[in-house]
Amino acid sequence: MNHLDKLESQSIYILREAYREFKSLCMLWSIGKDSTVLLWLARKAFLGHVPLPLVHIDTHYKIPAMIAYRDKIALEWKLNMVYGENKQALDAKNTFPDGKIDRLSCCKLLKSEALKHTLAGDWPRYRLDHGQGHYVLDTYTEPYTGVIVGARADEEGSRSKERYFSPRDKQSDWDVGDQPPELWNQYKTDFAPGTHIRIHPLLDWTELNIWEYIERENIPIIDLYFDKGEGKRYRSLGCYPCTFPVESSSKNVQEIIEELRSGKFANIAERSGRAQDKEDGGGLETLRREGYM
Repeated sequence: MNHLDKLESQSIYILREAYREFKSLCMLWSIGKDSTVLLWLARKAFLGHVPLPLVHIDTHYKIPAMIAYRDKIALEWKLNMVYGENKQALDAKNTFPDGKIDRLSCCKLLKSEALKHTLAGDWPRYRLDHGQGHYVLDTYTEPYTGVIVGARADEEGSRSKERYFSPRDKQSDWDVGDQPPELWNQYKTDFAPGTHIRIHPLLDWTELNIWEYIERENIPIIDLYFDKGEGKRYRSLGCYPCTFPVESSSKNVQEIIEELRSGKFANIAERSGRAQDKEDGGGLETLRREGYM
């Protein structure tokens, strides 16, 4: 087995362990490269079928192409696609783009709070109706207590403190100092009632591994990651008011791989185009402690 085979095998093992141990389980899909690779791995783990809902938190400020890509793939792959939102904040225009709050506060409302309440089932969730081709109010309101996430340890500092099976409290708050040891392939999956679990099958993957795997598997990735002749492309995707492209002329997956191997971004953070990271001191630990993805 080569290195990608080993990473794939470990991630599939984590996915199957999570599905076996946690009954109320979902998977977050942010539409970016990492969570799309995670989705591909889930299809492999379960023989072409994804037996759990895909949850997307819609801030209504995503780049429009991201939402179009989400729904196209969900329909083609027959995914159980669900989205949640913070309707109260959006209706009140209590957002950064509307000029009322700063970026971190906006992320907390539109992402962290929306995620917590969507998972808890106490805010409306919307499910893709494959027959009608649009979203309808989801009648399933039970909480999701286990969430599979496409976080990687090398992406930014707070993620490097995660475990494969990482506990949160009932409010999805994260105590970084209270995490179970994970030795070799021994994972703690027995937690106290009421514990909310985040599962991270991609924790040991790197940005380069992700792109190498995309190339090997020919995974369909949104084209925002590629230069369209302007010498710029997105390296990390988020809301359009706070996400900016990087200087890069890579027009396809192979060119991105070559760019990463060359060391061009060796001293440039992967999320350097995400403005909210800078406002959180260069990382996301404040937001993640409060339930951020």
